[in-house]
Amino acid sequence: MLGRRELLKTAAIVVGAAVVAAGGPALAQDQAVQIGLIAPMSGPWARQGELMRLGGELAVKDINAAGGIESLGGRPIELVIFDAGDSAEKAKNAAQRMVSQYPDLVGVTGAWLSSFTLAVSEVTERAEIPMLTLSYSDQITNRGFKYIFQMPMTGNEQAKNAIPALLEVAKAATGEQPTTTGIIADNTASSESFASPIRSGEMDELGLQVKFDETFTPPLADATALVQRARSTRPQFMLMLGTAVPDDKLLLEKVNEFGLGGGRMPIISSGAHMGAPELLKSVGPDLLEGVMTVVGNWAGKGSEEMIARFKEVTGEPWMTQDSIATYGDIMVFKEALERAGKADPKAVADEIRAMDLTDGPAQYYPGGEIKFDERGRNTGADLVIIQWQSGQPVPIYPDNIAVAKPIWPTK
Repeated sequence: MLGRRELLKTAAIVVGAAVVAAGGPALAQDQAVQIGLIAPMSGPWARQGELMRLGGELAVKDINAAGGIESLGGRPIELVIFDAGDSAEKAKNAAQRMVSQYPDLVGVTGAWLSSFTLAVSEVTERAEIPMLTLSYSDQITNRGFKYIFQMPMTGNEQAKNAIPALLEVAKAATGEQPTTTGIIADNTASSESFASPIRSGEMDELGLQVKFDETFTPPLADATALVQRARSTRPQFMLMLGTAVPDDKLLLEKVNEFGLGGGRMPIISSGAHMGAPELLKSVGPDLLEGVMTVVGNWAGKGSEEMIARFKEVTGEPWMTQDSIATYGDIMVFKEALERAGKADPKAVADEIRAMDLTDGPAQYYPGGEIKFDERGRNTGADLVIIQWQSGQPVPIYPDNIAVAKPIWPTK
């Protein structure tokens, strides 16, 4: 039998229930407006789903405590949560259950892993329900869909912008620009999208030589052969593109075993899983020191009050991309509902498409702007680079949210 915790994770969770008049049915203006969160609540990516849930619940709590949706007579928000599981097929099935069981949904946020988002958004698109996502894959918004909105830079955009920025960081720290790299990446859509500009030769003008390129299918059983290539070729830095903490742990431990860890070889990853608190517990600060990762969002300068409140409410040591992005997504839906004046998904989608914000919910995204192109990509998005320093993952780029200066590990 499932325990209370598992039931809470896998069942739909209601936050901010509708107010019911004593002795009679709830009035229409008191009925909660339903927003879905679909994310992995079980399997290897369950921790990321948990962090998304915490951010979403805090946003709902804040909205309802402030009086709900003003243009709808103060109606509260209700968050319904579905487990995407550990495969794209399970994620798609969960999405189908979600839209079937909750026909009044005005929007959805999720699904974390790009492969899952590709599957889930097929369902929400057919149902004409707007979906906001923090997933990176370029494929998500390359399909001509009208109801999918990608909040961060795509993986391809992140790679194009991140590699030159990281090379400049290295040059500023060491006086020399690296000329060699190596790639260890899983075969998920997010990792492939990030590595694509380098593999396709788009980075050739930077004079960057790829000395090895290894791909694996998660979950990883043994990292020996992968890291052996790094030891034998000795690139000046390595791209380590996984998507799950257990895989990251295996890779970092093997890197250390081969004498490359602890800052001896600069390691650059992609995705917020590399800043997850449990990675610190599993690996320890020494192996993580200097490791960098490119993410679509992170809590930093300007969000001090938010971070402190989140930590107090949840007991988490810091606020990751997963939490602040989901918090922001709920606030975007709140803004769209206020403008639409009705709890209708098509009207909400129209208001999201028309957004051009530099305040309000825009404060929860790097770049400080929300504006979508015809594909549903946020043209105001920027990337964030975080780095492990003294046991903490801190943003080092861009300057407007950075809380520490970058360091470039040396051998």
